[in-house]
Amino acid sequence: MRVYLFFSLFLLFFFALHYLFYSRVIKKLLVSEQIKKVLTLFLSLNFIFNLLYVLGRYTDIINNTFYYLFSLSIGISFVLLLYLIIHEILNLFHKTLKNVDQSKRAFIKKSGDGMMFALSTSYVSAGAYEGSKEPVVNVVEFHQFDFSIVQISDFHIGGLIDRDFVKASVAKINALTPDIVFITGDLVDTAIDNIEDAIRELDAIDSKHGVYYILGNHEYFHNPLKIIEFIKTTQIKLLLNESVTIDALKLNIVGVTDLFGYRVNMLEPDIHRAFAGCRADYKTVLLAHQPKFIEELQGNTPELILSGHTHGGQIWPFQYLVGLQQPYVKGLHKLQNGSHIYVNSGIGFWGPPMRLDSQAEIAYII
Repeated sequence: MRVYLFFSLFLLFFFALHYLFYSRVIKKLLVSEQIKKVLTLFLSLNFIFNLLYVLGRYTDIINNTFYYLFSLSIGISFVLLLYLIIHEILNLFHKTLKNVDQSKRAFIKKSGDGMMFALSTSYVSAGAYEGSKEPVVNVVEFHQFDFSIVQISDFHIGGLIDRDFVKASVAKINALTPDIVFITGDLVDTAIDNIEDAIRELDAIDSKHGVYYILGNHEYFHNPLKIIEFIKTTQIKLLLNESVTIDALKLNIVGVTDLFGYRVNMLEPDIHRAFAGCRADYKTVLLAHQPKFIEELQGNTPELILSGHTHGGQIWPFQYLVGLQQPYVKGLHKLQNGSHIYVNSGIGFWGPPMRLDSQAEIAYII
């Protein structure tokens, strides 16, 4: 039922976006009717590809080559939205040119439209290029532990994030010879039956003290109870509002379920239960998918909180929208209570295979 509702809202939003772009931009271009027809055809195809993207996201009937193209159409739609907003602002400026003769006004409009199309093409090209890059190893100097941590987040396994991608990522992680590895949510982004082989590639992670994982919000969309049962068959330790003590590192690892649990009344986070088994004389790492979980600490002061969820904004300028909902978008920050939080930009992506001003990362915390 939730998938049908999402698809309906998706269809309504993207239809409205494409229709507005046609009526407000294409119809008013000072170009030949033939060019307008070509642009209208492109716009129509992009909308169809948007729909095929959703079909490919929730089924396995579309191969990866076509699915990549359909995914890019979502990025193009983001550009259409930005274009439309800027176009309306420029249109207001154009209306102030009442005392300028018609030929000059036409030149200004053509120049503005040409500039916008050039910028849009560059934007999509740069985003697709950055999105195609392999995750970088981001060395984070924390200096409060005498062991090394690798944090990965937001794999979003499913679709273009497949078994080969996971296998390559595991090889990069193992090259760092980490003492401990944390996966901070959104590991799964499709039915678990479709990606069991990809998930099992994570069993090859070579970590001295194990691999620990928490749920993100996307797991709730794909039968989280079934995901939990499957994870129990792997070498990954899933923390559901609970803690683990590693005496060799004098460390408490605390993992909470995602805040999305409040919305669906299922697997809700419980900070008191999660911290109940901690040793007071050990340092603590808290795994919480969303950075805004810092509002739920209720007096607990872990040395380090590891989060993800934001993708570092993924595509500029959407980090500013993310910042309206989350207190931090990426990087290491010190909280008023003395704790630190590191927000991982994610190893994968969601939606279009694009990034701009946000590189996919593997965080190596020392």
